[in-house]
Amino acid sequence: MKVVASAGREDVAVVYIVQFSSGKMVECVEAVQPPIPREWKWVLQVSTLFGCPISCRMCDAGGHYQGKLTAEEMFMQIDFLISRRFRDGNVPSRQFKIQFARMGEPALNPHVLTVLEEMPRRYCAAGLMPSISTVAPQSSAHFFRKLLELKRDKYAGGRFQLQFSLHTTDEKLRERIIPARKWSFREIAEYGEHFYSPGDRKLTLNFALVQGTLVEPSVLLQHFSPDKFLIKITPLNPTYRAQENDMLSYIDPLRGQPDYDISTALRKAGYEVIVSIGEVAENYIGSNCGQYLKRHLGDNRVLSDAYTYDVQLHTSSFSGS
Repeated sequence: MKVVASAGREDVAVVYIVQFSSGKMVECVEAVQPPIPREWKWVLQVSTLFGCPISCRMCDAGGHYQGKLTAEEMFMQIDFLISRRFRDGNVPSRQFKIQFARMGEPALNPHVLTVLEEMPRRYCAAGLMPSISTVAPQSSAHFFRKLLELKRDKYAGGRFQLQFSLHTTDEKLRERIIPARKWSFREIAEYGEHFYSPGDRKLTLNFALVQGTLVEPSVLLQHFSPDKFLIKITPLNPTYRAQENDMLSYIDPLRGQPDYDISTALRKAGYEVIVSIGEVAENYIGSNCGQYLKRHLGDNRVLSDAYTYDVQLHTSSFSGS
């Protein structure tokens, strides 16, 4: 694996473009959450597909689908990021989150399950916590059945995070934002009822909110129990795709975390609500969800609130452990 380029800040996040022997390239990310030190929380984002067939309307990493990464190609990303910080391979972070969320819908790649099964044996990391973010593709029923077994066997007791990206309670708008066959709210809720066990983290329903988007508490309450599901509201990160589709964020990342009408209504309905606003610098780096550095390098347009960090070219290689 070759490291082709990178951008970022060591005290926030660094994005790496890596190339495999096939010539195909993906990106991986390591990040912290200031002022929390790396020894308390460290986050890795790895790619699972070469491109993505889902092509969500706000995601720069969608399109140009060229197949699935192997388990070893995913491990090489993780091994590379670990080796930069902890040369002996021991990760001391109290929370060591590995998100299968940089490029690709993870539920479309069964090799992700192999990685999840092997990680506890492969890494010396007491704080290991995998995180799957998915739109719940209709074709991935086997993936989710196996994921349920793996969570129960290897990651019970709050050591796994599962997030469903909904973005709106308006089904027609949801179809436009996520143009793929996917589970209905009822199907997601039924799966969540089986997935959740006492002591687990609640399943997350994620809404990257666009201005004018509906999030109706009454619709969510028809399907999702506040005892087993929580709501995460995030800004719509600045991307070329969002600009092309005239999508503006409902959440202003520069305002901090005030109460919004939607979050207030959801809390009144009984939901735990997280308004998740990270470091604004991540937008400028291009490390946030939906952003993709390689898309930026091939685009002549300017996004004043994203991708402003210089991209450093590399010639180094990484053989893995």
